[in-house]
Amino acid sequence: MNPDQYTNKEFYLDVGDGHQLYVHDWGNPKGLPILHLHGGPGSGTSDSAKRNFDPSVHRVIFHDQRGAGKSLPYGSLANNTAADLVEDIEKIAKHLGLDTFVIHGGSWGSTLALAYSLKYPQRIKALVLFGIWTGAQAEIDYIEKGRFATHFPDVWQTYLEATPESHRSNPGKYHLSRILGDDEQAARESAITHLNMEGGIVRLDDRFSPNDPSDPMFDYTFVKIEAHYLVNHCFMPDRYIMDRAHKLDMPVWLVQGRYDMVCPPAAAYELHQKLPNSKLIWTIGGHIGSDRETNTVMRTILLQLAEKG
Repeated sequence: MNPDQYTNKEFYLDVGDGHQLYVHDWGNPKGLPILHLHGGPGSGTSDSAKRNFDPSVHRVIFHDQRGAGKSLPYGSLANNTAADLVEDIEKIAKHLGLDTFVIHGGSWGSTLALAYSLKYPQRIKALVLFGIWTGAQAEIDYIEKGRFATHFPDVWQTYLEATPESHRSNPGKYHLSRILGDDEQAARESAITHLNMEGGIVRLDDRFSPNDPSDPMFDYTFVKIEAHYLVNHCFMPDRYIMDRAHKLDMPVWLVQGRYDMVCPPAAAYELHQKLPNSKLIWTIGGHIGSDRETNTVMRTILLQLAEKG
């Protein structure tokens, strides 16, 4: 993320364990405080995330999670777990003197938002989440075992063809283990293969240009962080969030693309059933929050929250 005319300040926050997080304070200093959580894990925040907010009424705190984006050390997997990231959010809030705030996030960002809210519910004014993902094993299997192939059979076939026949019963396990292995060339090849599979299903259309698996300059760091979380089941017991969602009584808006092939819509629906104070809004969209209808709905919700104060 780069500074612009709405940037209040950028800084690094030492959160311990050898990690320093890049934090970007943006928007109206007196506006509704919002903590934005990026996805991945490992994707880092970017300027495109600003499109969800109005700098005249929102004060948005962006940060790159451990190992991601501008945070240091870049790509570090040491002391990099869901519990660590939850505590990092709390440290950022304390550092900035934020007592209560809205959390906005999608995909992995929604997972982290829910996990933080379970630990620190008193902090949360509201949650505005999209591309709902709770980190349950069934949700991981949806993509790693090709449950999406009912709609993208060509993408899954390409992924299988990039996998040795002896591993095609569980290609995700094969590629994720290579990504985290010591053979850099093999790690890069599997990282790009895995990224191409995910990239091929995130949109409603086919606006995706596959990366070249043989590209020696491709930086696969963020894919490695994602693999680190996936092979460790997001560092949470299975269904940890889903089985505790009934405890979250703050207002929760769930904005879910009907055609999200990365985060199965059934998970958003189940979560909605368990949350005591949630609204589920279906959009004609895929996984990414920049789909027009999804983005419009989120902006509207966030503007309404700002009006209420």
